[in-house]
Amino acid sequence: MRKIFLMIVVGVLLLTACGGSSTTSAENATLAPVPADYAGLTNPLGAEAASAGAEVFRTNCEMCHGPQGHGDGPAGQSLDPRPRNLASIQAASGDDFLFWRIREGKPGTSMVAWKGILSDEQIWQTVSFIRTLK
Repeated sequence: MRKIFLMIVVGVLLLTACGGSSTTSAENATLAPVPADYAGLTNPLGAEAASAGAEVFRTNCEMCHGPQGHGDGPAGQSLDPRPRNLASIQAASGDDFLFWRIREGKPGTSMVAWKGILSDEQIWQTVSFIRTLK
């Protein structure tokens, strides 16, 4: 009986040690395909738009996504699912994905659609800023 108990304890410890990861499943998820209406869009603004985008981001996004876009903003701590790490997403996505996701939001999450609140220019400015995140 003692051997069985010891084997169970060792097994649980091994599973616990091997099962964890520092990234969330949301961060590891593949990005959704961009709808045809948005596919292929590229940012018409240059890198200089990032400073204006930083202000749009601070005002509208930072509370959830955090100052560096890592998904660690104070309002985001209580959200389920948690906000995505934009620094990692920007490296794996095109301008079309970022513009689409900001403009249309993401159903089933707290990511709201910003169309009608932000102009397309402000969204592109925000995309420019997100491109600077590391």
